[in-house]
Amino acid sequence: MNLVGAGLGAAAAAGALSAILALITPRGPRPVLVGAGTAVVGIGGAVAGAGALAGQTFAIEIPALLPLFGTSFTADPLSGLFLVVTGGVAIAVAVYGIGYARHGLDGRVVQLMVPLFVLAMLLVPVAASAGAFLVCWELMALTSLVLVLSEHQHRESVAVAGRWYAVMTHLGAVAILIGLLVLVAHSADDSFPALRAAAETLPPSVSGTVFVLVLVGFTSKAGILPLHAWLPRAHPEAPSHVSALMSAAMVNLGVYGIARVGFDLLGGGPRWWWLLVLVLGALSAVYGILQAAMSSDLKRLLGNSTTENMGLVLVGVGAAGLFAGAGEDVLAGVALSAALLHVINHAAFKSLLFLAAGSVLHATGSRDLDVLGGLRAGMPVTTLGFGVGSLAASALPPGTAFVSEWLLLQALIHGLPASDAATAIVMPVAVAAVALTAGLAVATFVKAFGVGFLARPRSDAAANATESPVSMLAGMGFAAVACVVLALVPSVVLPAVGAASTTTLGTGGPAASGLVVLRLNGIAGVLSPLLLAVALLVVSVAVVAAVRAVAARRARRAARLWDCGAGPMSSRTEYTATSFAEPLQRVFDDVVQPERDIDVTHHQESSYLVQAVEYRQRVPDRLERRLYEPVLRSFAAWGGAARRLANGSVHRYLGYGFCTVCGLLILLVVIR
Repeated sequence: MNLVGAGLGAAAAAGALSAILALITPRGPRPVLVGAGTAVVGIGGAVAGAGALAGQTFAIEIPALLPLFGTSFTADPLSGLFLVVTGGVAIAVAVYGIGYARHGLDGRVVQLMVPLFVLAMLLVPVAASAGAFLVCWELMALTSLVLVLSEHQHRESVAVAGRWYAVMTHLGAVAILIGLLVLVAHSADDSFPALRAAAETLPPSVSGTVFVLVLVGFTSKAGILPLHAWLPRAHPEAPSHVSALMSAAMVNLGVYGIARVGFDLLGGGPRWWWLLVLVLGALSAVYGILQAAMSSDLKRLLGNSTTENMGLVLVGVGAAGLFAGAGEDVLAGVALSAALLHVINHAAFKSLLFLAAGSVLHATGSRDLDVLGGLRAGMPVTTLGFGVGSLAASALPPGTAFVSEWLLLQALIHGLPASDAATAIVMPVAVAAVALTAGLAVATFVKAFGVGFLARPRSDAAANATESPVSMLAGMGFAAVACVVLALVPSVVLPAVGAASTTTLGTGGPAASGLVVLRLNGIAGVLSPLLLAVALLVVSVAVVAAVRAVAARRARRAARLWDCGAGPMSSRTEYTATSFAEPLQRVFDDVVQPERDIDVTHHQESSYLVQAVEYRQRVPDRLERRLYEPVLRSFAAWGGAARRLANGSVHRYLGYGFCTVCGLLILLVVIR
C-alpha cells in the first residue's frame, strides 16, 4: 500500500468535507465535526510524509487541471519531512480548536478556512511543477490572509496587520513567479525534471537572477530580514491556533522553497548564494530575538521569536551550501541536518507556546505581560505547558532546541579552518550569532514565563483566571509530548532528517547515529540528551535533599519576611516585562533605539511637589522605521498627487485623453 497517495487522498477528502461541514452544520456540533476533520487532514499529511521518508515513491499528473503544461505532484524525503511537520502541527491545532471554537472565540469563517489552509500547506511540498507550486502557494497565502483578517470587526489593528501581510506575501509571490518563469523560459516545460535539466546549461547570470528572486519570495514568507515586518503584526492578531499554524508550519515552507530551488532545481550554485543566505539568517536570528526580548506583548514576543528561529535555520542551510560548494560533504550534511532538525523542533515548541498564549488570552482577555502574572494558581496546566515550551525554546539542556543548535554549532565550528577568505570571516561571526541568540532566548523566555505566570497578578483578570477547556489542554498536551520526546530522544527523527538531507544534497548520510548517545558521523562530537537530562535531575534532587536535611536539623521559627517596614509586598514591587528587559535594552541601546516619554504632573500649590509621574516606552522596529516608512510616505505623496489630478472634472479627463492620443500619434510618426 502506498502511504503517500493514501495519506494525501485522505487529507484532500477530509479537507473538502470539513469545509462543507463548516458551511452547512449548525453552531452546536460544528466545532467537533470541523475539528475532527482537520485532525484527519493532519493525520493524512503525516502518514503521507512518513511514507515519503520511508522511501515510497508517489507521482500523479492531472493534465487538464491547469492550462499549457497541466499539473503534477510527487513526493521525496525532503517533501515528506515538511509533510510530517505540517501534519503534526495541524493535529494539535485541530484538537485545540474544538474548545476554542465551542467557547465562541472564532466563527464559521475560521472553521471553514482552517482545513483548507492546512490542505494548501500539505500540497505545497508535493507540487512537482512550477504551475502547481505557484497555485498551491497562492492558495496557502489567500486562506491564511482570510484567517488573519477574521477578527477585523473587533480591533482596528487586525485590518492593519492584514494589509501588511497581504502586501508582503503577494510581493513575495510575485518574486517567486518571476524567478520560476525565467527558469521555465529556458526549459522544455514547467515540470521539475525539466527545470533540473535546464539548470545545468543556464548561464551564471540567469541562474543567479533566478535564485535571488526566489530567495526574496521565500524569505518574505519565512519572516527573514528585511521582509519580516508582517510577521510580528499578523501573528498576534490572528486567532491563537491560527497563529500556531502560521508560525510552526507555514513559515517552514519558505525554508522548503529555498532548499528545493537552490539545492534541487538549480543544483547548488556558487558559494555567494549561500553566503547571502547565511548572513541573512544570522542577522535575522540576532535581530528577531532582540525584538522578542524587548516586547511585552506575549504573542508579538513569540512572533519575533519565529524570525529568530527561522534565521537559525537559514544559517544551517547557508552553511550547508558553502560546505557542499567546497566539497565538504560531511559538514554539509551535518549543517543541513541541523537546519531540518531545528525546523521540527521549532514546530513543536512554537505550537505549544502559541496554544498556551491563546489559553491565557481566553482566560484573561489580555496578552500584555505587564498586566498578567499569578496565572499558575488558576491555570496550572497552561502554566506547565508554557514552562515546557519556554525551556524547549531556550536552547538549554534538556530543552528541545538545544540538540539542533548544538548540531549547528558543531558544523560551524568544524568548518572554521576554511581556505576561502569570505568563509573564514563569516563562520566565526555565525558561531557568535548562534551563541548570542541562545543567551538572549534564555533571557526572553525567563521574562515571559516568570513575569507572566510566576509573579503576583497585576490585574483582576489575571487574579481570577481559570483553566481552559479540556480540548484546548489536550492540544497543548500533544505539542508538549512532542517537545519532550524531541528533547530527550532526538534519535527517533534523526534517520528521517538524514534521509531528507541526503536527498537534497545528493551526497552524505545521516549526521548522527545512536539511540541514547548521539555520535556525529565523520566529525568528532558526542552528545546524550537523555543522560544529560537524567544527570541534571539527579543533581537537582540531591541538592534539594541536602538542603532539606540540613534545615531539618535546626529548629524552625516562623517569622515575617523583611519588608523595610512597608508591609507585605505587592505586585507593584515586582519586575514587569518592561523593567526586566531594561538591562538588555541598555546594552543594545544603539540597535533597538527605544523611544521614551515621561510626563511629570506637579501639584498646583507648588512646582516642587510631584503629584504623578507617567512613563511610557516603546521599542519600534528600527528596520521598519528606516526602510518601510520612507516608502509609505512616498506612496502617500503619490496618492495625494493623484487626487489632485483626478478632481472629478469631465473636461480635465477629456483633456488627458486628447493629450494621450496626440502623444501616441507623434510617437508613431517618429518611430516610422
